[in-house]
Parts: sequence; structure tokens; C-alpha cells
Amino acid sequence: MKQRSKKIRTFYTDQQVCFDNIQNASFSKSPLKPYLLMQRIKEKKYSSLFLKTDKFEPFKKSDFQLAHTKMYVDNFYEGVGNYRSNSLPWSKNLVYSVGYTNAALYEAKKYALLHPQTVCFAPVSGMHHAQPNRGSGFCTFSGQVISALKLYDEFGVSGAYFDLDGHYGNSIEDSRTYCPKLNLAIPLGCNINPSGYNESYIQSFQDGLNHVEELILADKIHYVVFAHGADSHADDDIGGGCDTKHWLLCAEIFAEWVNAISKKIGKPLPVTLALFGGYRADNYNAVLDLHLSSLATIAKVVCGQTQVNTTFVFQHPPKNQRVAS
Repeated sequence: MKQRSKKIRTFYTDQQVCFDNIQNASFSKSPLKPYLLMQRIKEKKYSSLFLKTDKFEPFKKSDFQLAHTKMYVDNFYEGVGNYRSNSLPWSKNLVYSVGYTNAALYEAKKYALLHPQTVCFAPVSGMHHAQPNRGSGFCTFSGQVISALKLYDEFGVSGAYFDLDGHYGNSIEDSRTYCPKLNLAIPLGCNINPSGYNESYIQSFQDGLNHVEELILADKIHYVVFAHGADSHADDDIGGGCDTKHWLLCAEIFAEWVNAISKKIGKPLPVTLALFGGYRADNYNAVLDLHLSSLATIAKVVCGQTQVNTTFVFQHPPKNQRVAS
């Protein structure tokens, strides 16, 4: 079996970031999060874990129309009709950035599929609530649906999503009727959204891993995406699910599962990482550090980065003991 590449190939360009009206005018920082996380990685001196790829083409309107109505896509581009159904401040910068944000996930998944020894990462969020005819929950377009459809058309492969966001990722299920081919690209039961709290959350996640493992061994699933949303942490402003110990344990369990299933199939399982949600008005760095700790765990366990430190000090006071900044 091929040895894993030491670095996580990261598909990031500043062009996938919306800087307009997000920091101060938006409750959700998702359109700005890719930039904030990359800056946090530098600040914490973790840049050596990542290999950045910044040359890729943005999605066009025709790409978005694979999973969305022409009317909704046009409305968003032109700033009319239901263009703010995503609950984000609209700007031309946001329109421009989503083409790169969604393309980053597609390019990361495609690279992982073609180079399975390399774990890939798209530092993106704001996708898994969008519906065919509108945005929703700070999500504009269903990038995971579009990328899955494109990869199925290009390579005939099917994928599974481990969506550990604190809120159910409805866009895949809501798109199945509008995009019937999605049932082949992401088979029913392969949009894994764990539920419960602490031990029961872990068990729910493990049940999902076991289900997908059966499909991988049957050659029915060919790649996986792990979106470790920070709002599944119990102290998130609008999320919940795990305390710090159990949240971090999810990354360890996933990483060890990747190694085990790769050994069983005799080749590296194609793996792509994403961010998804996370909300902390008092200390957004706590959100970024959760994401970074998960990435560092993958780098250590899957990529074999022996020198990486996965021990973080998190600023997670209970919600009722915070002072908002």
C-alpha cells in the first residue's frame, strides 16, 4: 500500500473569501472563515502541516445549476428576489467568492480521488443547508452536492459524507428529488449526521462509520468527506453535542478508522476534509482552534506527522459565564 503523503494538500486562495460586511455585519463568519483559519494556522506555527494549492478555476453559473434552479442562481448573482435567503449580507465580493469556495471543495475531492495517498482539505463552510431553489442557514449553494455530481459524471464514483456539524446537513437529502443522480453520487444512508450527546454522539458516529465501511468493502463507496463542524461542541453559541473531550475524540476515531479501512482495502482511502459550522461571539479563535486541533489529529494519525502537537488549550467557558466581545 502506498504511504500517505506527510502534508495535507489544502485548496485555498484569498479569492474564496468574502471580506465585505462579514466581520462586523454578519452573525455567521463562514464567508470569512477560510482566511481566518489560514491566518490562525500561521499564528500557531502549523503551516508545515499543509501544502497549499491556490491555482484553480471558480465555478460558473452552469455548475451551480447542477443542483439549483436557474431562477435562484440568477437571483443571487444579480442581487434580486430571494438573493438573501442565505441570511448573509449580500455583496459582489460574496458572489465572486462563492465560485471559488465551492470549487475548492470539488478540486480537493478530485485531487484526493486521483491521488489517494494525499489527504486533501478545503477550508470551506456554508453549504449544507442550501436547497435547490434557495439558500438557507448561512449557506448559499450546495457545494457538496455539486461536487459529488461532477465526480460521478467524470469518474463514476460514489462518496459518503461525515457531517459533524451541530445542525443537520439537510441539503443532500433535500436535493435528491431535484437531482435524481445524487442517489448514485451520494447513496441513501451516506449522509452521516451523528446525534446525541457525548457517549451517545460517539456511538452514533461509530454506527455511521460502520455502515460506510460495509459499503466501501463492497466497492459501493469510493471516497469520504469529513466535515468536523465546530458547532457540534457543547459550548458553541447555537450548537451542541459534545464536550471538548468527546469532540476531539471524534477526530481520533475518524483518523484511526481511515487507517484501518485503508489497510483492509489494500490502498489509501481517498479522504477530503472540510470545516462547516462554528459560532462564538465572545472568542472566535476558540472555533478556529477546534478546527485546527481536528486537522492536526488527522495530520498526526493519518499522515504520520510525528512532530505535530495536538494538545490545545481551549477557551470554552459555559455559555452563561461568557462576556461577549
